Amino acid sequence: MSWEAVIGLEIHVQLKTRTKMFCRCAVGALDAPNTRTCPICLAHPGTLPVPNRQAVEWTIRLGLGLGCEIAEHAVFHRKHYFYPDNPKGYQISQYDEPLCIDGLVRLPGPDGVAEIGITRAHLEEDAAKTLHVGGAEGRIHGATASLVDFNRGGTPLVEIVTEPHIRTADQARRFLQLLRQTVVELGISDAEMEKGSLRFDVNVSVRPAGSDELRTRTELKNMNSFAFAARGIEREIDRQIATYESGGQVEQETLHFDPNREDAPPLRSKEEAEDYRYFPEPDLVPIEPLREWSLEELRGELPESPSARLERVLATGLDLRDAEALNLEPARVTLFETIRDAGVESKAAAAFVLNDVAPQGVDPARVDGAELAKVLRERDQIPRAAFDAAVAASATEGFSADEYLRERTVADTSELDPVIDRILSENEQQVEAYRGGKEGLLGFFVGQVMRETRGKANPKVVNERLREKLAG
Repeated sequence: MSWEAVIGLEIHVQLKTRTKMFCRCAVGALDAPNTRTCPICLAHPGTLPVPNRQAVEWTIRLGLGLGCEIAEHAVFHRKHYFYPDNPKGYQISQYDEPLCIDGLVRLPGPDGVAEIGITRAHLEEDAAKTLHVGGAEGRIHGATASLVDFNRGGTPLVEIVTEPHIRTADQARRFLQLLRQTVVELGISDAEMEKGSLRFDVNVSVRPAGSDELRTRTELKNMNSFAFAARGIEREIDRQIATYESGGQVEQETLHFDPNREDAPPLRSKEEAEDYRYFPEPDLVPIEPLREWSLEELRGELPESPSARLERVLATGLDLRDAEALNLEPARVTLFETIRDAGVESKAAAAFVLNDVAPQGVDPARVDGAELAKVLRERDQIPRAAFDAAVAASATEGFSADEYLRERTVADTSELDPVIDRILSENEQQVEAYRGGKEGLLGFFVGQVMRETRGKANPKVVNERLREKLAG
């Protein structure tokens, strides 16, 4: 029997507002422990929450960016659970009336475009941070004690829940990367996993290929990198398939993935909604976004989505790897498209941006792409040093290709042949080795010629002349 995975994601994004979600404490999760607190976020009796308007607006912006419908009426709920990092004994979250619902993200991939549904994007407050002491790398397993830093408690947090439309670990990884990029380009979060401003959990189940049933799922916690997520998903898929094929049953539980040991010991049985005893937050009135904001204005302010941009780049004929590398920066795509529109073939334009412009640290947003394209078209006709200098200077104000195009490579065979002949006569062993089948030595001879001519020889002509002479 063949199997397929059914994967859903829960992504938590900290918003980079100036203050917390329900109080006026400055956001500062990385400041000295327990210095960004007040009676409200520490849940002292008699205190009342006040929602952060900026956080609500940014959540709406995110929902629009994910193709969601924005609710006419959204309600905050109390989500009850007891844990040291939750001083109230409940979290102010959203339940059945969230801000954003029914979204859709198009995910280009090697097999075409997959459509990943967004169930909801809702706004809540983050928990405090528990620091485990004595365990490996600060993890709860093996820890001897735990300390709580309440700085993070109350930070605005958006939870994005996908439909179970993801089928492979690689697809999950690429979706997470694309979502992170979307959040960053919207300007609402830094989404830095190493700082905890982007976290995610993964729900995994398997079923016979072609079936539409939804079997028991497990939830993978501790996903702190895209690579670890992919490895954890692959491992869990294999474990569940092995369990079913041996006649067992998968239990619904929460697993703690350890990337060093490549295993995922169970933490607890997985909670359902009824375990949290949700009820509407009595101290907060419902939010009515359509009365407070113009969705058309907010939609008009959105930048182009990374998903749409990636689809456009792939339509030029690039492979997925190069297209994704270009898509990491909107300015890279703009430069690529400008160079391509100037008459440079797509793959050559992409290779130029990724292999020549990016490694030199040139800001693609400041480059005159049309002017730089002139240099690229004449690449074989100018010395390498002039080409590199042009790329390095391309982001400066008033950059002109003309001064670099005045320098020309030496293509006259009457000048190159004596140099080539001398190099071949000085390297007889290498010549014999080349003629004996080690054709990779051609690069050695080309390098020697380029060194002798101080980089001014035309590489295309040098290659042709060397091949002719070595063939004899």
